[in-house]
Amino acid sequence: MTETIHVFNRAKVRHHRDRAAPLLDAHGFLFEETADRLADRLDDITHRFPLALDLGCHGGDMGGQVFGPRTMGRGGIETLIQADLSPAMARRANASGRPTIAADEEFLPFADATFDAVLSNLSLHWVNDLPGALLQIRRALKPDGLFLASMLGGGTLAELRDCLAEAEIEICGGLSPRVSPFADVRDLGGLLQRAGFSLPVVDADQVTVSYETPMKLLYDLRAMGESNAVAEAKSGLARRDVLARAMAMYEDRHRDADGRFPATFRILTLTAWAPAPTQQQPLAPGSAKTRLAEALGGQEISLGEKAQPKD
Repeated sequence: MTETIHVFNRAKVRHHRDRAAPLLDAHGFLFEETADRLADRLDDITHRFPLALDLGCHGGDMGGQVFGPRTMGRGGIETLIQADLSPAMARRANASGRPTIAADEEFLPFADATFDAVLSNLSLHWVNDLPGALLQIRRALKPDGLFLASMLGGGTLAELRDCLAEAEIEICGGLSPRVSPFADVRDLGGLLQRAGFSLPVVDADQVTVSYETPMKLLYDLRAMGESNAVAEAKSGLARRDVLARAMAMYEDRHRDADGRFPATFRILTLTAWAPAPTQQQPLAPGSAKTRLAEALGGQEISLGEKAQPKD
């Protein structure tokens, strides 16, 4: 396992999800949207994945997309094991009748080469030991098994983050960790390679949600279980005066033409495969049979030879 920096209080993450579990019907729209997008990715893959794991299942949104009223087993999935850090979320997901357990993403209770696919929808951004979690996921996959996940990435809630930071600096003269840090595309690509995955791809998309007031955004984050869980954060969101100032800044700076307030969520999608001998491999350097210059219709210039200027 890797040496871990404890950025997040995992007990607090579990508590936030337990508290949010009864509220997801009204506030779990982001989980539903990203689950729909991940399921669409499954439709684009010709492989079949009979046994799959939904890691960090929340209320079972991924399962609802895989086994929807108009679809049966997208991606060839026959059995979907659901797992979540929160026992309350696991109980809620289990209402679907699919097998569900409470399990920590940092300590997976599965044998090597168990699953044909591991899916994860907006959960891994709360993991402390992400390299270790990715390594365990890769080990839990059969050869040529698929890892498909979405995470919140850098740039998420930029409007809120900037206003909270400026308000706290203005009033308190310093800054405390009130909003969770997020990974970026380059970081995740490197971590997938480090964990031993083949053919890793990370891409970014953006979801913008509009609110009547900035305070409704804060309420939604709490009701989704996405409140701040940074280990060094002070209890409570903010002092009343800091929070009031931050909300005033949000209203002044981000009101749109319809009088509403946008909140940006940057969604990173990770696709990678457990290594297998049957996978397509990159060609060895120097093994190409066609010159790039020929393919591009250009002129090849050898090392040390300068192109002659045209008259």
